[in-house]
Amino acid sequence: MTLPSIWRSKGPSNDIQHSTSPLSSRLSRRSLLGGLAATTVAVGLAGCGLNSAGQSGTGGAGTSGPTGTGGEVFTKQQIDPLLADIVKKTPKKLPITRLAEGLIPPTNRWFSGLAFGDEALPVFPIPLSFGLTDAGFAFGLPTMTTSEKAILGGYKPEMDMAFGAKKARVSGYDTLTVTLDHLDASDAVIGKTTIVQGSPYVRFTAETATEITAPLPNTASGDFWTTLAGETTYGLVVTDGEVADKKISLKKGGSAVWFVVPTDGSVDKLAELAANPVTGSSVSYSLDGDVVTTTLTYEAEGGTVFAIRPHQAKGLDSGIATDLGTFPSIYGTLKVASGNELTYTVPLSEPTSALDVSKLSGKEKSELGEQVAKDIAATKEWPADTYFGGKKLYRAAMLFQLAQQLELTEPATTMGDALTEQLTKWTEPKGADTRSEFCFVYDEQAMGIVGLTPSFGSDEFNDHHFHYGYFLYAAGVLTQDNPELAKKLQPVMDLVAADIGSNAGNGAFPDRRVFDVYAGHSWASGTSPFADGNNQESSSEAITAWTGLAKWAKSSGNDALEAEAIWMLSTEAQAGLDYWTNFDNNEPIYSGYGHKIVTLNWGGKRDYATWFSPEPAAMLGILVIPMSPGSTYLGGDPERITANVEEATSGKFDQKFGDYLLMYAALAGDDQRKTALDKARTLADEWIDDGNSRAYLLAWLMTVTS
Repeated sequence: MTLPSIWRSKGPSNDIQHSTSPLSSRLSRRSLLGGLAATTVAVGLAGCGLNSAGQSGTGGAGTSGPTGTGGEVFTKQQIDPLLADIVKKTPKKLPITRLAEGLIPPTNRWFSGLAFGDEALPVFPIPLSFGLTDAGFAFGLPTMTTSEKAILGGYKPEMDMAFGAKKARVSGYDTLTVTLDHLDASDAVIGKTTIVQGSPYVRFTAETATEITAPLPNTASGDFWTTLAGETTYGLVVTDGEVADKKISLKKGGSAVWFVVPTDGSVDKLAELAANPVTGSSVSYSLDGDVVTTTLTYEAEGGTVFAIRPHQAKGLDSGIATDLGTFPSIYGTLKVASGNELTYTVPLSEPTSALDVSKLSGKEKSELGEQVAKDIAATKEWPADTYFGGKKLYRAAMLFQLAQQLELTEPATTMGDALTEQLTKWTEPKGADTRSEFCFVYDEQAMGIVGLTPSFGSDEFNDHHFHYGYFLYAAGVLTQDNPELAKKLQPVMDLVAADIGSNAGNGAFPDRRVFDVYAGHSWASGTSPFADGNNQESSSEAITAWTGLAKWAKSSGNDALEAEAIWMLSTEAQAGLDYWTNFDNNEPIYSGYGHKIVTLNWGGKRDYATWFSPEPAAMLGILVIPMSPGSTYLGGDPERITANVEEATSGKFDQKFGDYLLMYAALAGDDQRKTALDKARTLADEWIDDGNSRAYLLAWLMTVTS
């Protein structure tokens, strides 16, 4: 495959630093080897167990609009008839090697490395790191190291627990928890380990009498034991068992719970709550005016301990006392609290999909109209893969919308007809029976929708939200005033939406395939074959995904999906600012980091690097593409925007991503907008991205306000 010059892969940037094993050097996104690198549990319930799909049950009623608490999105009753009509095919088998029968393959998750691949890889249930070993498991609090181009907090297996296990498998998962079975040579279960996002605890429960060998001696401290590993104190609480130095002997049904102690906290409080097992988890949310409220529920009788990430701390519920100390993390200092619910708010981000050209002068409208007509006339080739094909559909939709707004009847008809033809082709349920491109299939092995012409590892479930967001956006714009056409496209377009937006435990798709409710953002790699966990680069394309999902939901009349999309959009927008473009430089973790942005965030590290280019413009460009009408969430801090743009461009916009960086620069103020508009008028065609057009570039810069 030959890529347009703006996306031609040079392999991973030499700037990428790897904190753990050579496995980190395998590519995940925007590389020719596999990938524009690309969870679970439904809205409303705080006390549900795992179902046969390994996800929690659902609750809540549908809403009458994008307000309230949301509802079930894509139930089994809705999805099954749609799946009955689409072609079933597995374009590329995934290496599902450690997953219990009956579970939906957990692609695009923080723990995907435990389930996929020949070798289990470390995962990062922050604040801990965790990995499987030849005889059991290991975990530890990562050591943070900051350099000019990376923040490292990789796998630290200093607490290595051995009990004769020969292999392991993921046997259950929900919103925050993952359960692993450890098997002996005859495949009998020795015991089960539970790890939980945000939790300092690792719990092992014996299915048979088990002796565990620990790496360091345990010192008795009343009802619990402690171990000092370097400067880190670990605690241990045992039920139905005995501890002697480095040996832990458990009876059948007995448990051992290890935990890391905050350096500025109390071991006694954590030991007390260690006795309360986290038996499940769930998420609920509400949309209320200009804020979105998220509640993560840890199901633990008597309460448990959880760490609060920076994006959560800003709007943390006032009733949550962060009085148990702090943990370090690559994302900033984590405050520690106890209880069952982590509740916080973020500003609501509107899923805006249209520019307001109504206030432009007659001269501006004339200039813009001429360019719209030119760009529509020049729209000819339609790529067959889901990434470049999706971007082209998005570009066309924005031109179609502008033509309508400017009352350009003939260009609007031309573009609308072309879009209708293309989307109709893409949404033929049986299209894959007669062709190998411009069509979707349902992959029964991986349980998801896949475009038959793959790009950047999309057949490995990399980047589905990036790709499908463009399709959903285009379909939503095209059908916003055409319910008959929306109904025609809906059977397949709803399956595309369900691939990334389900929440109802429908058994055909994972709930919220890519969206991590604890991290507050998405993960992009499908199987995550990396020793630093999963990753995401383009936070802005994730925002476009949720905007597109909301737009399609609106056009197709799915209120519950619209509410869900707005919640994910709002949460990811806040995380995008806090961890990619506008992080708090006062956080100690950034001391020594030499850049204004972080381009590539992982479970165990953060890089100033991309998978496709070492250029500074690429570092920022991939975090703002495609500058949709809703990209104004990137505004609000003119000084930071100016600094980010200066680092990326040194004042030179005649380069890859120059168009998007001009648009981003305009968010710094009206003077910057005018300067960017003048430059955009003369920017060479080669620097306008294939997902953009000069007309849309000019329209953005004519209408945006800072």
